[in-house]
Amino acid sequence: MQPSEMDKKVKGYRRLIPSMTALLEFEAVARLASFTLAAQELGVTQAAVSKQIRLLEDTLGTKLFHRLHRAIKLTREGYILHSVVAESIHRMASVFDKISEGIGEQEITLACTGAFSNMRILPRLLALRTLQPELKLRLITPSLSPGAYRDDVDLAIRFGNGKWEDGSSIFLFDEEVFPVCSPAWLAAHPAPTSLDEFPETALIDSDSTLEGWMTWNSWCRELGDARPKLNYSLRCSAYNDAILAALQGYGIALGWGRLVTHLINAGELVRITPYTVKPKDAYYMVVPTGREPDPITHALIDWLRDDNF
Repeated sequence: MQPSEMDKKVKGYRRLIPSMTALLEFEAVARLASFTLAAQELGVTQAAVSKQIRLLEDTLGTKLFHRLHRAIKLTREGYILHSVVAESIHRMASVFDKISEGIGEQEITLACTGAFSNMRILPRLLALRTLQPELKLRLITPSLSPGAYRDDVDLAIRFGNGKWEDGSSIFLFDEEVFPVCSPAWLAAHPAPTSLDEFPETALIDSDSTLEGWMTWNSWCRELGDARPKLNYSLRCSAYNDAILAALQGYGIALGWGRLVTHLINAGELVRITPYTVKPKDAYYMVVPTGREPDPITHALIDWLRDDNF
């Protein structure tokens, strides 16, 4: 009887990876930078941990740690191995959590900025339930660089040029940035009618981000007006807070059209002045490397693109 292809693969893995125990103990030692702490975490003796690391080094034919006088440090080969082992263990742990918690395959983990989550996704969730009643969505908003999303992310929404090394990009929509305020603020204050009037107006600003978020200064520069100083009534680190302040009538904020359209349609914000900037970058759905767009991905894209919800 011929061995199955799966049998061949398993035997191949056993030949290449003779001890999962050794890999688990190696990951703990590398993460904690200590044989003693790793042994305590794993509930084994330090001698047992040292034995597993020696087994791993003998199998690979190279040293994984520099043994210093009072410390250990990963070698180049150790660093390479640890990056792969740590990622694999994290992904396995995520799968175990999903299975043990009874979460089915229909859950999609979607990463995006807090602003996009709060202003584009959450107001439209009921429409998504109508379109995909079986879909379970998990939203995460990492405070990391655009290319540093966690490895358990199924899909990510990013603003940029669409060129990222960790996945393939599908164009969602472009963007337009313009001043907005509340009807109450507009009733109590004259709206600026030219760029010259903006420096004397109560402006609400938010910090720029790694994804190219625009501030009032950069917005004015795009329109050819490089003012050295603007009059800010409030500066926020998060765009969400800037929009909330505008809703409360505190001043004028920059409205990112794809995020504030529902507030304008509801009459909660008013678009003022004809001035607008259309960034060169756009929003993209990013499918991580190693995964392929499936029908759920395309359904989410269609839902995100539709401005009628």
